[in-house]
Amino acid sequence: MSAMTVEKSEPTEPTGPTGTPAASRPAGRGGRPRLGAALASHGILAVASLIALFPIAWLFFLSLGPDKDDYLHPGRIWDKMTFDNYAFVLQHTNFFDWMKSSLIVSLGTTVIGVLVAATTGYAVSRMRFPGYRKFMWVLLVTQMFPIAVLIVPMYQILSDLRLIDNYLGLILVYCSTAVPYCAWLLKGYFDTIPFEIDEAGRVDGLTPFGTFARLILPLAKPGLAVAAFYSFITAFGEVAFASTFMLSDTKYTFAVGLQSFVSEHDAQRNLMAATAVLVAIPVSAFFYLVQKNLVAGLTAGGTKG
Repeated sequence: MSAMTVEKSEPTEPTGPTGTPAASRPAGRGGRPRLGAALASHGILAVASLIALFPIAWLFFLSLGPDKDDYLHPGRIWDKMTFDNYAFVLQHTNFFDWMKSSLIVSLGTTVIGVLVAATTGYAVSRMRFPGYRKFMWVLLVTQMFPIAVLIVPMYQILSDLRLIDNYLGLILVYCSTAVPYCAWLLKGYFDTIPFEIDEAGRVDGLTPFGTFARLILPLAKPGLAVAAFYSFITAFGEVAFASTFMLSDTKYTFAVGLQSFVSEHDAQRNLMAATAVLVAIPVSAFFYLVQKNLVAGLTAGGTKG
């Protein structure tokens, strides 16, 4: 029985009345919902961006008013805009002392806090010592106490250690706030890194700390970026602890220095607005440095695998 070959004809594209393929014609009603959804999403994002940027733009606008009461009549600022407020803040206040104090405290909190949180998160993620689960829950419980309750005992402890009006004392206080959250964050991120990498490090003769420093930390850059940004912001914008533990006006941070423009009988809102704009520059610069890994780090710890 002779074999018969059957040639399969390729399916032809449906054609329209003009003989052109339907796929090459502009989408009709079927394309409108997709176009409408794209326009709607872009419109929502544009509105959300304007809402987010409006307070910053409004603060900058108020900072250009020469009088302290211009914020009550913002329409009058258009005719008398000036940068004199910025010149006064930079030349006649302790702005640079505040900047030095803020950077020392914020960067110190970031370095020490991220180091402690990273080692803690890695230990809980990889090692199974007695009570490791309870240890993480204890860290979480420490975040439940309000600042008003913590200020008095912390002041007593720092006073006994002679760390009142000392940068190190304030850094340690901020680390007690930043480390618990960052430890939980990094623990979730370390869980996503395969355990086989640790085993490969041991095969190559690395110590547990060597494996952590040379293999794990380079892979955990996104998580470390989030922890660093959180620690920096926590220390940079905090007011209660800084105003209580720092007594010298030259050691005030930016957040405390801003309070000097408001007294019981007077409020220099124009100078405060100009200082607030200048304060945002270091934070924006730090955000720019870590923004590459920030989004990846925020989402990576949510799933394991």
